[in-house]
Amino acid sequence: MTAPVIYLIDASFFVFRAYYSIPDDMADADGNPVNAVYGFSRFLSDLIEKERPVHLAIAFDESLASSFRNRIYPAYKANRDPAPPALKEQFSRCRELCGHLGVATFASAEYEADDIIGTLSTRMRAVGFSSTVVTRDKDLSQLIHVGDEFWDYMADERFGYADIAGRFGVYPERMADFLALTGDAVDNIPGVPGIGKKTAAALFQKFDSLDNLYANLEQILTLGLRGAAGVIQRLTDHRHTAYLARELTRIACDMPIAPQPDDLRRREPDLSALDRFYDKAGFGLMLRRQAERIHHAMDTGK
Repeated sequence: MTAPVIYLIDASFFVFRAYYSIPDDMADADGNPVNAVYGFSRFLSDLIEKERPVHLAIAFDESLASSFRNRIYPAYKANRDPAPPALKEQFSRCRELCGHLGVATFASAEYEADDIIGTLSTRMRAVGFSSTVVTRDKDLSQLIHVGDEFWDYMADERFGYADIAGRFGVYPERMADFLALTGDAVDNIPGVPGIGKKTAAALFQKFDSLDNLYANLEQILTLGLRGAAGVIQRLTDHRHTAYLARELTRIACDMPIAPQPDDLRRREPDLSALDRFYDKAGFGLMLRRQAERIHHAMDTGK
């Protein structure tokens, strides 16, 4: 018997992509940009119409400077420029759209969207669901278990558990440790100097965790790595940095939320609310007709 599936969407990637790929002269009657709202609307409506997910949830970020990771390491993501005011406003409108389309949304000032997705995936796995994580962010690959999928929607590529190592270099359960060694410039996470992706991947083919690696550093000499002695020295000198980084790269899967499957079941679109929303945004007929088709498919079960 096939497990039911919950689709878990990382909203930030799709909102940002729309904002930067669609001209910002697309505006509502008040002159407010709606390019990100339009792009996100197209993406979400297309996904729902094509996939017809029964269970679906969307995670939004509200914690880019306030998450628990910022307390652990104040420089976390400090290299990022604040989102432009026009984009912040569009994020809230995208979340409003989700409600009109009948989709559950989650956000937190303490946790990031990755943690929301990790927690929902873990909670739903406990009651028999598998997860399809819709994103392009390699960090989220650490959540993939046997039966789950990592879906790079824009490339239309799907990766199961056995595919992740070929795509990203290590198995899902080792991704947080891998990133702890390499660091992550996008999130301003320090790594171990001189340990790149190729070396880190080779280490985690042998060792199944950061703890196991540090308990057996001398075994690195048997791996045939060029400069193995130097790798051991760098790991030894920067042990604290590696463990600090792992606190940042490991997705929290234990947020204080416990929705039931019915809470995450997709509801029928509210066509009247969508009409008002699209009128205010100045959108045309295409999205309305798509919403009507989605509504009809739920009504008829076709």
